[in-house]
Amino acid sequence: MMATLKAARSKAQTKTTATRAALRTLPQMSLLLERDDVRAVAARHGRGLVTALLRSRLEEIRQRLLGGSLPFPGLADVVGDLASWLEREARERTTSTLRPVVNATGVILHTNLGRALLSEEAVRRVAEVARAYTTLEYDLASGRRGSRSSHLDRMLALLFPGRAFQVVNNNAAAVLLALNTLGEGKEVVVSRGELVEIGGSFRIPDIMRKSGAVLREVGTTNRTRLSDYERAIGAKTGLLLKVHPSNYKIVGFTTQAPLEEVATLGKRRGLPVLMDQGSGNLLDLEPRGIRDEPAAQEALEAGADVVCFSGDKLLGGPQAGLIVGRPDLIKMMRDNPLSRALRVDKMTYAALEQTLLEHARGAAAQALPAARMLSLSPESIESRARRLAERLAAAGPGGPTLSIRPGLSLLGGGSAPEEGLPTALLAVEADGLSASAIEERLRTFDPPVIARTGAGRVLIDLRTVLEDQESVVERALLALRR
Repeated sequence: MMATLKAARSKAQTKTTATRAALRTLPQMSLLLERDDVRAVAARHGRGLVTALLRSRLEEIRQRLLGGSLPFPGLADVVGDLASWLEREARERTTSTLRPVVNATGVILHTNLGRALLSEEAVRRVAEVARAYTTLEYDLASGRRGSRSSHLDRMLALLFPGRAFQVVNNNAAAVLLALNTLGEGKEVVVSRGELVEIGGSFRIPDIMRKSGAVLREVGTTNRTRLSDYERAIGAKTGLLLKVHPSNYKIVGFTTQAPLEEVATLGKRRGLPVLMDQGSGNLLDLEPRGIRDEPAAQEALEAGADVVCFSGDKLLGGPQAGLIVGRPDLIKMMRDNPLSRALRVDKMTYAALEQTLLEHARGAAAQALPAARMLSLSPESIESRARRLAERLAAAGPGGPTLSIRPGLSLLGGGSAPEEGLPTALLAVEADGLSASAIEERLRTFDPPVIARTGAGRVLIDLRTVLEDQESVVERALLALRR
């Protein structure tokens, strides 16, 4: 027994001695930085980055030696391969993962792809204020501090006469600020059928809990009457909440109290009514075939005291949350300390100002990419698809098989979940490649082309492909040739 313990102790001491010896062989950082191959990598990617990578590499080797997971004879090889490792890591760390892609899915407000595209003029304005100091909070007339919200006063006064507004970083923040300001410590009455969850696990009950308001559910999932709201009102009630269902629809045996009735009840009982309108639509979409996406102005006209909506959905602007409504209620929100925590930057204001200007001019349908995509006819999309298919066929044999079939484009972004827009889809097949393999080839093309699949085929919808991006789609499809 004693002999075994001595042998084990001796073996451990030998390993410790060997580890210490190996650690002493690790080269100094200054010496590594002077190696010609390392200096060449530093010249391409920057000495600061290379130094940080070297420090990380040496620490990794040190920890592996201490843990006994790195064979001591292999230490020279690991250090010797340093320049190749540095080059590989430097490229990987410096290649941006936020990349432009071609949206060929037909989903106009694709949340995962960044929702609404900005107009060219809005892009120009963002670049203009990004590269210079601005009057974000400076009043040129007085030479004193100004208000950042003043930059939108003129536009919103034209679009929402007699209303005040506040801008925060997204619609979830807008709802949070409104609930916290008007309902903290009070009961907020809302229909069970409107306790929605949208993308990213954003749930109305969760945001209400964080706001400090107390949820008071009324009615049932499919049927809520005005009398349900009225019975729920008591001494602790602070707010009545209506929520646009956004990305889902209950059909069949259903009833929801209209906003007009809830607003009338609120006025009779002295309670403000908040409408989470969601999509930020300011246009009449019925001529475009979208019937269940009311405009924000309609909610105010229906009697809502405050309306919250997104900036980067049907409004066609940057990510933002807009709150419009009664001046006294909006002033309370502006005075809420949360407003500072949720405020937006100068680039958002620049893009939003330009977007609202297009709406005020009546030019939004032509100037804003999302609105233009909504207006495209299935015939014009089919014509583009046929021309693209003809160009690919003219490239010779061996290319993918393309066919055109009817389908639907979607608004996306939680808007009009069951209302698609008729379109023409380009179905793509290729010998020896499954639909998932074709989709992957397109997705990993440079630049990436994001398509959808259905019925065992890859489907490309040119509604969401800008005309100057068609050549990218063409090259990506040509790359599928045998």
